[in-house]
Amino acid sequence: MTLVRVTDALAVANLTDQALRVRAVQAASAYDQDALVTVLHAYMTTASRRGARTSTKTLDAYALALRDFVPWARDNGVTLLRPGVRDGGRYLARLQTRPSQGQGKAGPLSASTVAQYVAGVRALYRALRWAGATEAQPFEETHAPPDPTPGIVKNPPYRAEVDAALLHCDPRLSVLLLLCAHAGLRISEALNLSAHDIQGSRVTVLGKGGKRRVVPLGRRLRTALQEIAPLSADGQLFEWNYTQATYRMQKAFRAAGHADAWRGFHAARKHSGTRLYTATKDFTRVGLFLGHSSVDTTRRYVAVEQDDVASEVENF
Repeated sequence: MTLVRVTDALAVANLTDQALRVRAVQAASAYDQDALVTVLHAYMTTASRRGARTSTKTLDAYALALRDFVPWARDNGVTLLRPGVRDGGRYLARLQTRPSQGQGKAGPLSASTVAQYVAGVRALYRALRWAGATEAQPFEETHAPPDPTPGIVKNPPYRAEVDAALLHCDPRLSVLLLLCAHAGLRISEALNLSAHDIQGSRVTVLGKGGKRRVVPLGRRLRTALQEIAPLSADGQLFEWNYTQATYRMQKAFRAAGHADAWRGFHAARKHSGTRLYTATKDFTRVGLFLGHSSVDTTRRYVAVEQDDVASEVENF
């Protein structure tokens, strides 16, 4: 989310109750996508989840959902503030038959994308209720069918690709990859890391929701960190944004002969979780390491071999 969008969202959140209601009603009545996105961001950044921070990635995903739903609603005679009881189901049916518009993709939207769009529109109506613009809940009984393919199968962890790519990384890029693939950091956590956060073989990480956790650093990562110096007096280790870091890492994967294997930094985090689970067989410990609040989330980060319990059942 850009600085302008953050500023606009905070300005809306600071309106009086009456002014906020008027702003939301006007935006919905005019099918004003930009204004509705701002109302949603105001709600998500100041009022949702009891003050917990919402990631930029989630905000942008919800904004994308709104930019699909609002034109559909306008073109299909749906009054945003007074939707019909069947309108949620109608939109879900449309999503399930709409072809994907992604580059190089064909066929209908994936189940995960459909679920993401429904979640985004459901969040919009929570925001409109928060603003006092409506009491409608057209999507509360609308549920996208679960994706039959587990996420760990669709986007599995890296395996040998990590070591291969490291051979083509400069020292600073190597540290970034190891922070994700060995220390299990989210890419946002890694890019925001400061040398001041590192104390010997531990690093203090500021994660989702403002939660802090202490992560152990393996020998290989400690050695790599010793090869780079902070870029500024405040200990900044990286000067890249997400796009710049992705470009550099894709280049390293391509040089290693794994251009088609690049699946983003999250697959490196799954690499870390899977390796730790293989060593410990303990989802709770892996979840603490990755900074998850629920073990159910951790299970989606670990690729468990199909014969994982073969030795245990051998003597049944």
